[in-house]
Amino acid sequence: MNVRSDGGMSAETRSGMGVESDGGMGAETGGGMGVKPDGGMRLESDGMGVVPALVRGSFLIERVYADSAREHGITPQQGVLICVLMPGPLGMTELSQTLSLAKSSLTGLVNRSEANGLVERATDPVDTRAVVVSLTPAGSATAEKFYAGTCRRVDALTKSLDPAERDTLSALLGRVVTDNEVPMVFMDERR
Repeated sequence: MNVRSDGGMSAETRSGMGVESDGGMGAETGGGMGVKPDGGMRLESDGMGVVPALVRGSFLIERVYADSAREHGITPQQGVLICVLMPGPLGMTELSQTLSLAKSSLTGLVNRSEANGLVERATDPVDTRAVVVSLTPAGSATAEKFYAGTCRRVDALTKSLDPAERDTLSALLGRVVTDNEVPMVFMDERR
């Protein structure tokens, strides 16, 4: 990408990206986002393709998670961890697989969460060589509040949709998640 010294894109770069002379995106880019003549980004919702919609949606959910976590004095990663542990204790290997974290990264997350009083480690009663991680009473209380607040915030994102649209969105995203074998990192509030 060729960027001019003033921060704008060169005509060659705009052309290569499908950016039209007025700053709009050409048909080959799939819409959803454009570049203003001043180099800034223009957002459009009509005709947004599935890829930008999912990517932008993931940023939106990450922001909700971060806001909810901040409200409860935890990190977004700790929010994920305590939500995963809400149904019950898990071993480090299970947590590593569920969270898609390397064991060293998971150990750091569990260490920080333990230091904050959210989780505790115990010897696995089935395999005394292994460790299980569970919520402390304080961690459980934080998890319940974090979960409820996050559910409210995410639910509010769809306030402009009617019930049928919400059902369709839920069914389609649910199928994408199921088809891609995404682990249960957030419980279904309806269950």
